[in-house]
Amino acid sequence: MSLTVRLKNIGILKQAEFSLGDLTIICGENNTGKTYAACALYGFLSSWRNFLRFPISNAHIQQARTELVKIDLAQATDDMLTEACKKYTEQLHKIFAAPEGTFQDSEFHFETDEIDIEHKKFNSILTSLQNPAFIFSKSEGSKEAILAARTEKEQEREIDIDSVKSAIDFIIIEDIFSGSFPRPFIASAERTGISTFRKELNFARSRLLDEMWHANRKIDLWELRYPFPIRDDAEFIGRFEDSAKIKSFIAKEHPEILEDFADIVGGKYVITQNDQLYYVPKDTRHKLTMVESSSSVRSLLDISFYLRHEAEKGDLLMIDEPELSLHPENQRRITRLFARLANLGVKVFITTHSDYIVKELNTLIMLNHDKPHLKRVAEENGYQDSELISVDQVKVYIAEKALLPLEEGQKRRRRGHTLVPAKIHPELGIGVSSFDKTIDDMNRIQDDIVWGEE
Repeated sequence: MSLTVRLKNIGILKQAEFSLGDLTIICGENNTGKTYAACALYGFLSSWRNFLRFPISNAHIQQARTELVKIDLAQATDDMLTEACKKYTEQLHKIFAAPEGTFQDSEFHFETDEIDIEHKKFNSILTSLQNPAFIFSKSEGSKEAILAARTEKEQEREIDIDSVKSAIDFIIIEDIFSGSFPRPFIASAERTGISTFRKELNFARSRLLDEMWHANRKIDLWELRYPFPIRDDAEFIGRFEDSAKIKSFIAKEHPEILEDFADIVGGKYVITQNDQLYYVPKDTRHKLTMVESSSSVRSLLDISFYLRHEAEKGDLLMIDEPELSLHPENQRRITRLFARLANLGVKVFITTHSDYIVKELNTLIMLNHDKPHLKRVAEENGYQDSELISVDQVKVYIAEKALLPLEEGQKRRRRGHTLVPAKIHPELGIGVSSFDKTIDDMNRIQDDIVWGEE
């Protein structure tokens, strides 16, 4: 699978491009655009169905009443995705809960090679009380779709072209595009606060909307919105009681992952019969509310529920700063868990400031070679084969200010915030200069403190 995103003038990012691997990391200093990239991607993956429209003309639908109309799906789907990206870009202010016009100079492009047209097939009858019946079909092995009136008798009936277009849109989206994009789940950087006040947030929002209704106030509801990642994270945390009734494929097939995650959490989350959420520390029966629990317990709450109740193969698990409130050892352990998820078919996308996460990922890459001493090192340090990951599964980008590619009409390259691909060596791992420089500076200063008198 190849999924590539290109951004222009989105937040602080002037120009950027990144591709998704099985495990994707965007790292860098504060205020360099990491969250903008993550939010733009999440917004598209969570709303693409709203922007796809099949490019069939009114004339073609009228023509189909009397003869077969052949449609090149390869070209049509490319055009659909291009147009969907344009429409999505126009809605970026809603995705980010920003004032209208904030992203008027922005561009968002999404490319994928996962739209498998040739092997898809469908044979649908488009009918309603108002319309003549059409047959819209495609055979396996073909890249063309056929649109035609079902019978000659129906050729003279009046036609509601918009309803025909809507039916075609639905078929194309479900039969061609469905499965071409990963289903996203996001744990936002605000998850610690959301988990603390999840009930209060729901109550406060409902009360505000209720008061507005009774007061008959006219207000744009977008003024009450959060950015999509925060909104969806809050909604997920607010409906734990419902999701807790479902078991994910991880809970069914890989319960050992949940056991390891519970060990990182240091206990388990429990929902009582009265729909109350508690945290129970390991080896105790003492129940703590989220307010009483540690920040690490709150930061891992939605990830735990996702793994236990929501995860599906093919998903994209997105986490903004997974290191929130975690001890360095647990940062290492959760990195190993990410690699296991990636190897099971759940893609992982994170933004991070953590050198521990990057260094641990280095270890997993470096150990993934068939050499006797590496097997010994892995065994002595408790690494499992399921945690090792190959270099071609990993994508790492550094958010920083750098020279941008030349644009049309420019004579000199400009500097701006972008995403620079990190070099990943199969035996030496990932090079992230910003982390290395900081650590080198700290070591130099401490050396001066200890040895400076000599």
